[in-house]
Amino acid sequence: MPTVEMQEIRQLARQFAEAELRPHVEKWDHNARLDESALKQLAELGFFGMLIPESYGGMEFDLPTYVSVIEELAWGEPSVALTVAATSFVANLIVQNGSDEQKRKWLEPIARGEVLACFAMSEEDAGSDAASLTARATRDGAEWVLNGEKKWVTNGRIAQLALVLARTGASENGVRGIGAFLVPTSAEGYRVGKRETTMGFRPLEIVTVGLDNLRVDGDAVLGEPAQGFLYASQTLDIGRLAISAIAVGIAQAALDHATGYADIREQFGEKLRKFEGMQFKLADMATRVEASRALLQRVAAEPSSKLSSMIKLFASESAMWVTTNAVQIYGGYGYMRDYPVEKLMRDAKATEILEGTNEIQRVLIARELYK
Repeated sequence: MPTVEMQEIRQLARQFAEAELRPHVEKWDHNARLDESALKQLAELGFFGMLIPESYGGMEFDLPTYVSVIEELAWGEPSVALTVAATSFVANLIVQNGSDEQKRKWLEPIARGEVLACFAMSEEDAGSDAASLTARATRDGAEWVLNGEKKWVTNGRIAQLALVLARTGASENGVRGIGAFLVPTSAEGYRVGKRETTMGFRPLEIVTVGLDNLRVDGDAVLGEPAQGFLYASQTLDIGRLAISAIAVGIAQAALDHATGYADIREQFGEKLRKFEGMQFKLADMATRVEASRALLQRVAAEPSSKLSSMIKLFASESAMWVTTNAVQIYGGYGYMRDYPVEKLMRDAKATEILEGTNEIQRVLIARELYK
């Protein structure tokens, strides 16, 4: 059951989303850009430090509270929620695997919202298949030299810190030998290239990042130089929970818009909500949203690899299903950019791909069943 404190924090996130995010959604989507003021307000509320210990200036929320906040922010604007989630993912990796010096250097600025973080893993031929990474990190005395190209880096231009995965050596299974590097984006050799034109999450700068003889000190390595992929894999549960929470927020927003529209739109002299066909759609939509939220809280309370894959799969596909039906309820208007549900449908699609495609999630769940 949600605690009183969780309910209060969730309510605060909802109030912020309603007052400071919802009014700007259409503009941000059209301009393909978030207002910096929204991120500053998020920082003032402490939401960038949700998973950071209090000793480093964070809020130190538990996972059920964290996903509740992410859900409410996504209800307001999914791109804002993903910005918080990406920074929280990197912060949690530092909390779990960073040295005392790395924690002192990065966690407090992240908690204050002075440092946004991005995760640079994927490459043109290496998405779910991390063993195919070609970016390399080579020792040069006390330093490491990074070379390669990373694709689809969310907030790769505006972030101040990039967590970069690069191959540090060969190994038998092809995955070990990958290091995680804490790279200031101001470093010489960090090149921001093409910005992608995306279907959804349009306010975010999703870019290609080049690593051109980029030098970092030895203390930029997170943990052991050959274990970076392992560290990232161990933290994927939190990443999948965050994407799941965003999916639930998107689905709830679509349901709210659809129920509101069905209560005012009339056909044949009756409101849409009076038609049995519409009632069935709305009932099924509401049920999927509640089921997704319940499973999300269950997994957040007792996370595991199998359950995190299950919630990511179920919540993202539910979001896609709910938003598609919301567009259908709006009819012709639902297909128009002037109405909110088509944007939610575009955003929902991304949740089926981010943090591992749903095809990968099904493979992982099936493997767990036979362990």
